[in-house]
Formats: sequence, C-alpha cells, structure tokens
Amino acid sequence: MTDVPSLVDVRGEPADEESTMLTTDTTRRKFFGRAFGVAVAGAIAAKTMTATPALAQEAAFEPSVEPFPKAFADGNQLERMRAEVHRALQKPVDQRRWGMVIDLRKCIGCKACTVSCVAENNLPPGVVYRPVMTEEVGTFPNVRLRFTPRPCMQCDDPPCVPPCPVGATFMRPDGVVEIDYEQCIGCRYCITACPYGARSFDYSEFYTEGTPELMPYETRPNHEYGEDWSRDPDHPTVSPMGNARKCHFCLHRVEAGMLPACVTTCLGGATYYGDLNDKESLINELIASERVMRLKEELGTNPKVYYLV
Repeated sequence: MTDVPSLVDVRGEPADEESTMLTTDTTRRKFFGRAFGVAVAGAIAAKTMTATPALAQEAAFEPSVEPFPKAFADGNQLERMRAEVHRALQKPVDQRRWGMVIDLRKCIGCKACTVSCVAENNLPPGVVYRPVMTEEVGTFPNVRLRFTPRPCMQCDDPPCVPPCPVGATFMRPDGVVEIDYEQCIGCRYCITACPYGARSFDYSEFYTEGTPELMPYETRPNHEYGEDWSRDPDHPTVSPMGNARKCHFCLHRVEAGMLPACVTTCLGGATYYGDLNDKESLINELIASERVMRLKEELGTNPKVYYLV
C-alpha cells in the first residue's frame, strides 16, 4: 500500500501527528463512502435491468393494501371497533343497530371531526353534519370550556319523520335515519321538526362561486347512501342540491367495513362507534358507565348517540 504523503499546514510547515491522523481518517471515510455508493447504484441498476417493464409498472401503481384485512391489532380501540363493525355486517341488516358514544372529557374542541366530515361528504357552504358546540361552564374564576360534538342523534322515535309530506325521511332497519334525495322536495319541514338542529339545507352554493373559475373539487361526487351524487352548477335543482341533508353515520364507509370519518380522525379518541345489539361491543361497555347521558331525553326521542360527562 502506498504511504500517505506527509501533510503541511497553511504556513508551509509540516503538520503535527494529530492533524495528519484526522485528515487520513477523513480521506478513508470519503473513499469508503464513494465505494459503497457505487455498489448500491450498481445493485439498483442490475435489479432494474432484470425486471420487466410490466412488472415495474405494476409495482409502481398497484396498491397491496387489503380492503378487508383478516387480522386486527390487539389493544387498539379503533381496530377493535373496526372488527366489531365487520362482525355486525355478518348479521342481517335488521339485526344490527348502529350507535355512537362521545366522551366529552376527551373532546378537545379541535373540530377535526367536523373537517373530516366535510371532506368525506364533499359538503357545500352552509351544510355541516357534525358541528362542535362550545360552552363555558363553572363559576368565575373557576370556569372552563366544554365542547360537545353534535352529529345526528339517529333517534329511535325521530321527530323529523312524521312531518315529511312525501316520505323522503325514514328510518332504516338498522336504525339510521335516511333521506331519499330523489324523493325530497325541499320543503324543510323536517329541519324545523328536529329538536337538535341536526339538519341542514343545500342551497346549491359553491365555495368558489363568483371567482374566475369553479374549482373541480366542488363538483366531484360524494357517496352518500351508496350512490354517487355530483354537483352541477348548471343544474342547481338536481339532488342533493335543493334537499335537506344530515349526518348518516357514514353508511357508505360502514357498509364497506370502515369506521365513520369522524371516529377515525378524532384527535382525543373521544368518539366510539358500533352495534348496540352486540353485547360485547365497546360502545355497550361505555354505555354502562355512570357518566352516560343523552341530549333532551325528556322529549322521548330515544337518541342512539350517547355522551360521557
């Protein structure tokens, strides 16, 4: 091996032994780093040359995630609830009863559930399925804010159903109150009848209306009630525009084995979902808590949304 030549400092004098050793180590690291880089590049090139274009394209664009995984992570509440949704879907629709539990001690008022619901259902201006109410509780100076998410209560005795003159609002066998957009005439009687303010009206508005160009994301379809509903600004009376609208527990997700969007995006882990007819479900365990309550129980609507206070 060729000896490393002696080094000199900036003044032209021989460098000390410590400087020489440091410089030598640096030179060796650079050499081996370049050698390793060349080896890796060669291996990648060889792998690329041996792969066929079709296989390379398939590996680049074909996802490998299974839509219905067989195994669920132990100890994860979201995974447990997802497994319970899968179990409920094995039963006939009239033997399951969807419900929700919201722990107000865990809700931090971030409104991630509100935003995810708007994104999931492509909601237009003025239509909100899951607002978060803010109130001040306590006596000064010992006061704090309490946040209360308010989805549709999915009442067992829904007051919004009887006033509908065309039967567009009805309860499904699984307990979810649904709106038939094609049947709805936009009279808004149901909005007035709901004691929870859980219904909105679609006034055919767009966020980018009045700007030089209507953004494409505003006309993309949503998937409510298992159908694709597009928004066409040239036809403002085509459903769901001109209809009453409400939270539907993300049925299009649930029936595909997923949890509602508000459940998966809750930063505080405050929202729970499942089958009330499943005695072993997580939400049934939570409903047994002494902290449980429901909104306006005195009205006799029997909501399927429970709160832990």
